[in-house]
Amino acid sequence: MKKSPVILVVEDNPGDVRLIQEALKTSSIEPTLYFARDGIEASHFLETRKREAAHDLPQIIILDLNLPQKSGFEVLQFMKRDEILKWITVIVFSSSQNPEDIAKAYDLHANCYLNKTTNFEAFIDLVKALEYFWVRMANLPSRCDTPLYS
Repeated sequence: MKKSPVILVVEDNPGDVRLIQEALKTSSIEPTLYFARDGIEASHFLETRKREAAHDLPQIIILDLNLPQKSGFEVLQFMKRDEILKWITVIVFSSSQNPEDIAKAYDLHANCYLNKTTNFEAFIDLVKALEYFWVRMANLPSRCDTPLYS
């Protein structure tokens, strides 16, 4: 079995944060969770981690697009231009179904784009699908095995 992941949730809506926390409680994984309320806080968290605790960078980021101060698009652009941060899996989690937003997220190298749901059961199913694919099935780059982290 794979090690439990470190996940950074970048979300400004307290209700959505609570929903993510509750859905993860129903999951069989026990991730280490960090939270950022806006794009600036997320970027600062990643920069600080990269400098001080690169071994503990998140493997997965759940990223809202509509954030105050610095949008999710700007966070994606910042990350994917960085030689260390670009390897982190980014799952965009947005209420936007706009095809231009979806295309832009993938153009900025998001790994996945999912639409938020307010239905708790559907939300749990979505989190379980994320867990199954991104934690159990997918082979993500290992921070320790890449020379970028030396």
